[in-house]
Amino acid sequence: MTPPPARMSAVERRRQLIEVAIDLFSRKGFGGTTTREIAAAAGVTEAIIFRHFATKQELYKAILDTRFAAADVQGWFSEMRRQMEDNNDEGLFRSLISTVIRSKREDPRFERLLLYAVLEGHELAVMHHNQCAMPIGAQFVEYVTRRQKEGAIRQMDPKAVIFAVAGIAQFYAQQKYIYQAAAIPMSDEDVVEVYLDILMKGLK
Repeated sequence: MTPPPARMSAVERRRQLIEVAIDLFSRKGFGGTTTREIAAAAGVTEAIIFRHFATKQELYKAILDTRFAAADVQGWFSEMRRQMEDNNDEGLFRSLISTVIRSKREDPRFERLLLYAVLEGHELAVMHHNQCAMPIGAQFVEYVTRRQKEGAIRQMDPKAVIFAVAGIAQFYAQQKYIYQAAAIPMSDEDVVEVYLDILMKGLK
């Protein structure tokens, strides 16, 4: 006789539910996905879901927290600050462009989930922006402002500079990994260097 499958630990079950929810939310959105569908896809009852997450909202927040931790944002913050202290403009912007592209390449499901959240006007899209994007953006704006005062970067709106650096990478990565449209026939690493060259020549 085939032995019954081993029961998952609470940590394993929570991780499984998060992964299943990411898959469904990325394909149907938060509003279009029910806890019953999540339970069916995970092979459990709805009661099991609510044992780990009191509400669907709480499950959604757990996804954001998990992905934030997995991306090692704090580690990237530390590296970013070192480059800022060294006035390493090129290294700093290379890191930002590379990180934006890598996030779309390595986790397109999560990126689609966030797009759904924005389109649905879900407050968790704002939560993610406040938790991740805003702190990064604020530090970059402060850095660009300082470097402008030092004469290293042209005088222009610092926020426009950051939107240009991050936006060029965002558009490329969305086209390639989210929309799966025809991409530039180059590796991501080569694309990073091309964009960096364009940006640095425009900023200096």
